[in-house]
Amino acid sequence: MATGISKTKWNGNLNRQWDNGDGFEVELSYKGKKTEPEILQSEPANIKLLWQGKDGWRNRLYYGDNLPLLAFLLKDAEIKKNVRLVYIDPPFSTRSVFQSRNQVDAYEDLLAGANYIEFLRERLILLRELLSDDGSIYVHLDDNMVFHTKVIMDEIFGKNNFRNWITRKKSNPKNYTRKAYGNISDYILFYTKTNNYVWNRPMENWTMEKADKEYTYIEENTGRRYKKVPIHAPGIRHGETGQPWRGMNPPPGKHWQFTPKTLDELDAKGEIYWSPTGNPRRKIYFDQSEGVQLQDIWLEFKDAHNQMVKISGYPTEKNPALVERIIKTSSNPGDLVLDCFCGSGTTLAVASELKRTWVGIDNSQEAIATTLKRFHKGLERMGDFVKKEDEPRQGKLMEVHEPITDFSLYASAKDEGDIHQIMEIISRDFGRLK
Repeated sequence: MATGISKTKWNGNLNRQWDNGDGFEVELSYKGKKTEPEILQSEPANIKLLWQGKDGWRNRLYYGDNLPLLAFLLKDAEIKKNVRLVYIDPPFSTRSVFQSRNQVDAYEDLLAGANYIEFLRERLILLRELLSDDGSIYVHLDDNMVFHTKVIMDEIFGKNNFRNWITRKKSNPKNYTRKAYGNISDYILFYTKTNNYVWNRPMENWTMEKADKEYTYIEENTGRRYKKVPIHAPGIRHGETGQPWRGMNPPPGKHWQFTPKTLDELDAKGEIYWSPTGNPRRKIYFDQSEGVQLQDIWLEFKDAHNQMVKISGYPTEKNPALVERIIKTSSNPGDLVLDCFCGSGTTLAVASELKRTWVGIDNSQEAIATTLKRFHKGLERMGDFVKKEDEPRQGKLMEVHEPITDFSLYASAKDEGDIHQIMEIISRDFGRLK
């Protein structure tokens, strides 16, 4: 792709009026859209403690509607503005219902149109208030509502805090009978609270095949592998980097990447390659590379059902390695991670393994039961023809060697009937919680 230059460098007459875009704001308008103050005044949930973990409140799992629960957390000084990372995988507006591997009702995904948008918007506004100033949020969606959600998130977080639209390959190729390209991708919108946010630059390790293609030259006297890159960059500069070096000017419309003094230093160290025609290029050595910087297309994290990894059997369960990448990149050990659509508990389990604290919320009894079972017993191999006697339950997610007991379990106190059922699930599937 061509590299543009500043509009101020245009030599001709611009045919259209232009501005810097600072006044460009787009809002999504629909019936039933509340004001932010209305949403921030949402009634908080009345909470009932079901079970106290060994270390008190440190990690928290909540059962109930996440809107009043998020409003409740906004009243908690330990949580408000201390959440470093939010990852959510909300309903996708598929107008479907989902069951677990054992054909148990898990959750409904029936909201659509304006009702869906406002449902998600309300929660995103509360999540913004819970985020720390250096926090990040990742929202995982498919093409049903991701475009509308992008506009909504621009409103809530500011378009300048949009970082990436990540495309993920979610499955193996499909044989569609309809007239369309195969749908094998979904999307993750990545925003931050401010410009100053936690960022642990994610890198992939080099393979020798990639290294051979990228670093194609071998230095004769050292045997070091290197590649050649230009020492100039687009744009005219009037300072030192725009001045001649070794009797040469930068190419038209460009400038040196370094001052002439620095270029002399690089040349003295043998890090400038001179072509037979006298064209200088910089040597970049393979042994100085930390790895391959990750891009915004992720091909290696297909859904667990497509990769035959151990899973819980909960519908729409995401690959734990995907969540691991996000948590490692946008938080540090000891930071607080929140997932208010926690489903089978993937985010919570991975956060525990990576030494983060967490808060999880879900309004599905099956989700809570699956999360508790995951914490206690680990995961199973998934496959239509896997025999139980051949594939005993083994291990814990992300090589967790000890059960996850360092959490407290809460529920919305108004749902007494549901709480009774949850307690039955606890007794059945997680006998240590009494």
